[in-house]
Amino acid sequence: MFERISNGFALARSSWAVLLRDKHLLIFPVVSGILFLLILASFAIPLAVLVDWQQVGQQANNRHVPWWTYVVAFAFYFCTYFVATFCNAALISCTLLRFNGETPTVGDGFRMAFARLPQIFAWAFVSATVGVLLKAVEQIHEKVGDLIASLLGTAWSIMTFFVVPVLVVEKVGPIEAVKRSLQLLRKTWGEALVGRAGIGLFLFLLAIPVFLVFAGGVVLLATGHVPFGIALLVAGGVLLLMYSAVSSALHTILIASLYQYAADDRVPEGFDRESFSSAFGRA
Repeated sequence: MFERISNGFALARSSWAVLLRDKHLLIFPVVSGILFLLILASFAIPLAVLVDWQQVGQQANNRHVPWWTYVVAFAFYFCTYFVATFCNAALISCTLLRFNGETPTVGDGFRMAFARLPQIFAWAFVSATVGVLLKAVEQIHEKVGDLIASLLGTAWSIMTFFVVPVLVVEKVGPIEAVKRSLQLLRKTWGEALVGRAGIGLFLFLLAIPVFLVFAGGVVLLATGHVPFGIALLVAGGVLLLMYSAVSSALHTILIASLYQYAADDRVPEGFDRESFSSAFGRA
């Protein structure tokens, strides 16, 4: 068990080293976050003004959701999945270029993502459809529907673990991308599980200073030191945004490294083969 934890943490440190060497990779999750907020505002503001949410809430309590909510949900899911997939595709493109000894730029990432627009568009459509179907399943029964939707959502996230790098590198459609993702996941499920656990532990350690800054701000406000408390809370907010970008980038770098290892049996530059091959006792 200790060896597995050590291997997972080693994968996290290697992903962190890649991010430190190419700090501009953080631009992609930052752009994704900004675009998500814009999409959220573009949906939330009209809905807040035009919709009688008290009536919708009463219908939702009776498990009778208006039909138009599914149309709006599909449009929202499609936009958010498109943005997230596009930015992740750009980040993965740059990461894979770095793994192959090149020096990628932000422009390289966006250029390669634009070259995959048909695949990204199709994947966003499929993802939005699945998202709406899961929401519909939730309406079947108050508890059973939620449980089934949660299980199906978890299974879907596992099945699609490698979809974005497959779309970027292999240029296939969404159905073939899911099949290929499952094929690669069967080869590297141990490494994927250990790597994600390692990233989780690494991010937990990174989150401690952010928590301490927020806690310090709350304590200062409670003790009457308002200006210093507000300053710390603002600093904590900035750190939290940075933490979110780092978290997203590290997960994407890990996926790119696992993809290269699974698809080409090549250990990416900066990673240790033993950290991959010894996960879950694999030879």
